[in-house]
Formats: sequence, structure tokens, C-alpha cells
Amino acid sequence: VVAEGHAFGLYVLVSSDGGTEPSALVDDNGSEEDFSYEDLCQASPRYLQPGGEQLAINELISDGNVVCAEALWDHVTMDDQELGFKAGDVIQVLEASNKDWWWGRSEDKEAWFPASFVRGYIRQCRKHTGMFTVAQLATIFGNIEDIYKFQRKFLKDLEKQYNKEEPHLSEIGSCFLQNQEGFAIYSEYCNNHPGACLELANLMKQGKYRHFFEACRLLQQMIDIAIDGFLLTPVQKICKYPLQLAELLKYTTQEHGDYSNIKAAYEAMKNVACLINERKRKLESIDKIARWQVSIVGWEGLDILDRSSELIHSGELTKITKQGKSQQRTFFLFDHQLVSCKKDLLRRDMLYYKGRLDMDEMEVVDLGDGRDKDYNLSVKNAFKLVSRTTDEVYLFCAKKQEDKARWLQACADERRRVQEDKEMGMEISENQKKFAMLNAQKAGHGKSKGYNRCPVAPPHQGLHPIHQRHITMPTSIPQQQVFGLAEPKRKPSLFWHTFNRLTPFRK
Repeated sequence: VVAEGHAFGLYVLVSSDGGTEPSALVDDNGSEEDFSYEDLCQASPRYLQPGGEQLAINELISDGNVVCAEALWDHVTMDDQELGFKAGDVIQVLEASNKDWWWGRSEDKEAWFPASFVRGYIRQCRKHTGMFTVAQLATIFGNIEDIYKFQRKFLKDLEKQYNKEEPHLSEIGSCFLQNQEGFAIYSEYCNNHPGACLELANLMKQGKYRHFFEACRLLQQMIDIAIDGFLLTPVQKICKYPLQLAELLKYTTQEHGDYSNIKAAYEAMKNVACLINERKRKLESIDKIARWQVSIVGWEGLDILDRSSELIHSGELTKITKQGKSQQRTFFLFDHQLVSCKKDLLRRDMLYYKGRLDMDEMEVVDLGDGRDKDYNLSVKNAFKLVSRTTDEVYLFCAKKQEDKARWLQACADERRRVQEDKEMGMEISENQKKFAMLNAQKAGHGKSKGYNRCPVAPPHQGLHPIHQRHITMPTSIPQQQVFGLAEPKRKPSLFWHTFNRLTPFRK
């Protein structure tokens, strides 16, 4: 998908009148001509064999057509037998019988030039609006074009730092450090990838789509891998960088001028991998949170996803009012907010929305057992939430000392996770939030709420600081197992295991 390792590439333009106006112009995402679906499926066999493209171009030249190529990148050469050119130059192709080197003319010079192409499916798909909707293409290809543009720039940076005469003296660590923020675009692609696979699987049930994608592959002489294999490449790539840098670091002496940068680059790319995994985990979480909100009776105000993307803790607490009134409530602590619900008197599995508190405005105060001066009450296993802006005080009591300890730890974890997400630039897009809520509403439409039992609080699990949450990338792991590193298996949460037994989510 991204032609790494090539310093140049070509567009193919064809003109039948000897001029230079193109009858088919291809962008930098693929060397593709304007074929109809029927052309793709009914083309002569020689056009569907490796090398067929060269035969077709030579036939056009023999028939008197002018075939041109537009350079994607500069090609600098000191060899008189090679044709030098700059990105954007148009070269007339005079001979294309060799798949690697073509003979062409630029200005007044004729010479050999390399026939490397950047190949892809996306442009052909866009041409066939009867087969693909805009939404389908967005699902299948995601932001792969943004990745392609980023990788071209990254490749140029690497080539500048690579020492061809003495490769061991190359210093490439700075390339990763300068581009580390740019690698974050892989997060969106990796998160989108499962949906892309699902969309492709549905399309591939129809023969015309299988034939279409295979014809695209053959016409452009791409290696014998199905489209889903090509779409997996960016996911594999972002996971390989920490492995490759770790291997490079192992063979780089501390005296080498690039040692410190390589070491920093290794840590930076582990951070990128960590960010991608965290975003993937949060995307999985927001679907469950959206379904949870739909199951709550009488929800008011903004959607939970408007500010939150992760459930941190839940359980029962007694809320005590200023008048000394006790209210038994089930509380759900998310990042940024604490939601209060009340159980139905008869159906104890049914929850009613009662309110929420903004945790960004709250300070947690631990209380010792005994009389509280603010409420003038004797309390046990209690703590307070005090508003920093309004000075309002909220008093809570747990049934057991260990329950209180879990809530205090959960509140500390919530603050830490909010800070870490801010440092990592962890954000869920508005479209992803809306999509999750729409799916939850569709899934819950027409279903009565709650016939089973209420979710129970998950066992307390401390969340590690950000530097302890990186993926471990042992260099001994074979590269075919790299994709597994991008999607680590997680132990199922006790909360969601119980939560999924609620009737709204049962078939």
C-alpha cells in the first residue's frame, strides 16, 4: 500500500493524438487507467497476467499513440545511460518491454529510467459509484491516504539520513523523533480496521466484488495477496517499528553517534503503540457504555459519551443529605463524572437515573469513623466529595471498610487516567461517539428494560501509570506474530460479564 524503499514512481498518461493531454490520469495512490467494470472483468487474458501492462503500453506505442509518464519523485543520476528527472516532469515512454526499466525521452535526452509504480485499489473503487457508496469506501479504506502521504514524507527523511557508502554510519533515530506525533494517524486506521474487514467480508459474498478486486490486482501486477491482506499492512507496520528499533539498538554501540536517538526513538514508538492500544480499548468500551446508558430509565441531560469513555468503578453507596436522610443508590464512576441511579422497588434489576456529579470539580475527602461536624451525624466507612467551585458537600457511606477503600482508590485512579489521557492526546471523535449511541439505540429499540439483575461492582484493580502500560516488545518474537502485539488479549471484566446478562443485551 505504501511503496517504501522506492525513491520514485510514475503516473501513466495516454494520448491518441500525439498531444500530452491525458485520457487517463492517475493520482499518487495508484497507477490506474479508466477501466469500466466490464473492462476489468472481460479484459483479454494477456492484460490480466503479470507483465500485461508492459505489453499493453508497447501495443499503444506501436499503434502510434503517445504514452507518457509523470514522475512522482525526483530521480537524480550520474549515469549518462539513465534519465534524470524531477517530480512532476512528464516523460514520453518509447519502449516498455522490460518491467523494471523503460526507455524514454525528457526534453532532448533519451535514456533508461526506472518503472516503479505506487499501486492501489482505491481510485478504481471511487470510479464505480454504482458498486461503492462513499460511506463504504470510508469504512474499507479509512484514512489510508493520509498514512500514505505521511509515509512518503517519512521515507524522504530516512533517505536523507541514510549513508549509502557507509550504512553503519547512518543516523536515522532523529527521523522517528521528528515524526512521532505524525504516527498517531495510525490509531484511527487501526481502530477502523475491524470494521473494514467486516465490510469487505460482506461485499465478498457477491461474485462481482470478488472479480472486481482480483481484476484490479492483476491489472496493476500486484503480488498475489487479497485486498484484506494489503489493508492489514499499515497495522503490521506500526507494530514492527518498536521491534526493528529494538533490534537496531541491540547492534548499536553506545559510542555510536545515533545511539541516544535510536534509544529515544524506540521509547517513542512504544508510546505510539501504547496510544493505539489504549484508543482501541476505549473504542471497545464506548459501545458498552452507550448500551448501558440506553438501559437506564429516565436518562436526562447529555449523553454519557459526551465527556466519558471508560467505566472505572461501580457499586452501592448510601448517600446522606444535609437533613440526615439516607438514600441507597448505585453509583457508576466514569472518567470525568459520577452517575447516580436508583433501583426499582419491585424489579431490583431496573435502574432509574437520579443525577451525576462533575468529578473535575470535586475534591475527595476521607473521613474517620465518628461524628461529622458538617452534617452533625455519626458516620462509618464514609468519605466526602467537596465542590471546589460551589463548596457543596456530598457525604457517602460504604457498607464495609474495604468497599470504602476501593472507592477512594477508584477516585484517585479516575484523576490519574484523566491526566494520562490528556498527556497522550487521547480523544474519541464525535462521529465515533454518535455512531456508538445510534447502534445502542437501535439494539435497545422496542426492548423492555431490565428483567435480570443489576450490575455488580468489579473487583478493584489498580491502574498503572502511563510508563508502566507500554507494550513489551521482545525482539525474539517472530515478525509474523507482530499483529498480535497490536491487539493484546485482555481478561474479561467481571463488571461487563455480569452486565451483559441484562435483558436489553440478550437475544
